[in-house]
Amino acid sequence: MEPTIELARKLIAQQFPEWSNLEIKHVQKSGHDNRTFRLGDTMSIRLPSHEAYAPQVEKEAKWLPMLAPHFDLPITVPIAKGKPSRLYPYSWSVNRWIEGQTPDRSNTDLQQLAVDLAAFLKKLYSIDSTGGPIAGKHNFFRGGDLAVYKHETETAIAMLGEQIDGDACAHVFKEALSSKWSKPSVWVHGDVAPGNLLVKNRKLAGVIDFGSSGVGDPACDLVMAWTFFDKDSRNVFKEKIGLDADTWNRSKGWALWKALITYNSKVDDVRQNAHSTIKEILQD
Repeated sequence: MEPTIELARKLIAQQFPEWSNLEIKHVQKSGHDNRTFRLGDTMSIRLPSHEAYAPQVEKEAKWLPMLAPHFDLPITVPIAKGKPSRLYPYSWSVNRWIEGQTPDRSNTDLQQLAVDLAAFLKKLYSIDSTGGPIAGKHNFFRGGDLAVYKHETETAIAMLGEQIDGDACAHVFKEALSSKWSKPSVWVHGDVAPGNLLVKNRKLAGVIDFGSSGVGDPACDLVMAWTFFDKDSRNVFKEKIGLDADTWNRSKGWALWKALITYNSKVDDVRQNAHSTIKEILQD
């Protein structure tokens, strides 16, 4: 079921009539796993786009109120949880609206973002992860063992053939699989990407969409190093995050896996990002 603004209006009227007089608007970047709509001036509506993403609602409702007080920056905070109904079969959420823009090269100081993002992630990793959700299907194994995607990655390398430097990609992925996270599990965001960050005045202003969060290995959170940062800001990010070389290499593997499986995407932005990511990884 494709969530629409009309569906959002009906759900609010049905389950939260006290907000039914508020304007509901599209947002510029509404998301993939979930569709987001603005509710009045201070809230947003978030509807899972597929059954696979529905468990994220319960997870965020449980854990985000606990995580939020630890940060200087705002993060997604659930205000209310909608119930499955005849109109829509999944749980859904109403969250606090956070002001900001999706970062791009025109509205962001890359080196400042590298500093800000590293500080945010280090704070996340310092929060007690006891009882947190262990990596699994609920978050597509983010924070778990990258080896779960070994077959998919090797298949993609073989299928892409001469479109890529297969030997170099295979070497990077083999190196990524050569180590494991041996320290205590930490909280991970799970999907640190421009679409889940907000900037104001060229600085990081908020972090949203913790649907892929869990506890485990932080390597999956570092992929912005190759998917968005340039060489200089990548080096700043690497220095400020302060994690060991093995974790950095596993992160390269996470970035490479996603780029390989989306290399021939029919969506222009996704395809271009995949090509750029592989180039950055192999040149790094």
